[in-house]
Amino acid sequence: MAYELYYWDGIPGRGEFIRLALEEAGADYVDVVRKDTAAMMKIMAGRTEPHIPFAPPFLKDGDMLISHVANILFYLGPKLGLAPDDEALRYFTNGLQLTIADFLVEVHDTHHPIAVSQYYEEQKGPALARAASFLDERLPKYLGYFERVLQQNPHGGKHSVGNRLSYVDLSLFHVIEGLLYAFPRAMTRYEARYPALAALHGAVRERPNIKRYLASDRRLSFNESGIFRHYPELDRDDG
Repeated sequence: MAYELYYWDGIPGRGEFIRLALEEAGADYVDVVRKDTAAMMKIMAGRTEPHIPFAPPFLKDGDMLISHVANILFYLGPKLGLAPDDEALRYFTNGLQLTIADFLVEVHDTHHPIAVSQYYEEQKGPALARAASFLDERLPKYLGYFERVLQQNPHGGKHSVGNRLSYVDLSLFHVIEGLLYAFPRAMTRYEARYPALAALHGAVRERPNIKRYLASDRRLSFNESGIFRHYPELDRDDG
């Protein structure tokens, strides 16, 4: 039975982290909302399902209904061969994915620092200040941390955890892709500052299944409705 992925259509968003894992593993899955938005809304609004999700993404695997990116990947990782066999490393991997989730909140808040119910144009002034703080302080803090994780991996620094690809490596690829879209000027020299992250990004892009996926119509383009948005006035040279 195919996995069923539920996420908003039209944006990569948080659903992309799940797609990348499924695509890399060559798993059989259906991106349900690309064909049927009502099916997702029916589950979320259901009055009989005891384990309703708060928001997408969520995944159905038979009778299992799993929500939240890190939780879904923690479930899928061993099944898809994208998680370490060692239990302690699996929890470390989950911690890295949760740190990525924290990072995404800060990325999102660069363009919506006041309220998600308001348009960007209604909070542009606060967004300018928030984005400047993000680029000066938070972006280097997070990227620096993940750079250290890679460099301090005793297996050579090619992967985040252990000696083979994990779902965190795929997620970091998507984070870098999103940052390059949203803040191209600020990311101009990121390869020199974060060489291990840059090498990981390039290596993931060239993996056969990922390369095919990126060239397919299954890959949704970044746009100004998702987490990573490009507003030129929020970007600036990295100095």
